Amino acid sequence: MIDDFAKGTLHGRLRRDREALLWKLDGLSEYDARRPLTATGTNLLGLVKHVATVEARYFGEVFARPYPEPLPRWQDSDGSDLWAAGDETREQITAFYRRTWEHSDATIDALSLDAPGHVPWWPEPHADTNLFAVMVHVLGESIRHAGHADILREGLDGRTGLRAEHETPIDEEARAAHRAEIERAARSVVPAASRQERVGGPVTGRRTPAGTVHGGTTGRRPGA
Repeated sequence: MIDDFAKGTLHGRLRRDREALLWKLDGLSEYDARRPLTATGTNLLGLVKHVATVEARYFGEVFARPYPEPLPRWQDSDGSDLWAAGDETREQITAFYRRTWEHSDATIDALSLDAPGHVPWWPEPHADTNLFAVMVHVLGESIRHAGHADILREGLDGRTGLRAEHETPIDEEARAAHRAEIERAARSVVPAASRQERVGGPVTGRRTPAGTVHGGTTGRRPGA
């Protein structure tokens, strides 16, 4: 009984976070969906591609149920599973992700939580594992990258939330007031002398991942 409950709970959370990650692409241009938004190149469509590849491998070859299609290169030195090449469309990548759901769900439904698996890219003695451990691992990956996507999307256009039905209208004044309150609290723990010595003075606006400034005195990109 507890195994059924545990499997159902993990599987339900995985389904929820899959949809949350995909929703972060909603309404974006092709460029914004795939452009690098951090210094290390993190981008929204690349996160989807990566998580899709993770699911296909962990719920595939680990349990001798290989995914039936060729998979993107994985863990290469150029991180090619974390960004979309010019000849890869958003539709191709999101459709690939949805197909991995079907394959993963079939594996989860067919096996018990203690079903043995082998992860060849995990170091010994951890490579021999079971479905429960793999479900926890993949759920952790999905939650982590859905969180990354949430922050990236907020930086692009301010939209936040888990699903469309939970989204609330953006209130810029309320957000600015809330941010100012947190800023005051942060500054309150810094000695006055240290505050005066800070180079460049206070931050007057919010920098997006692309480098533009909102709410400050300038809208220029650094160096422009």
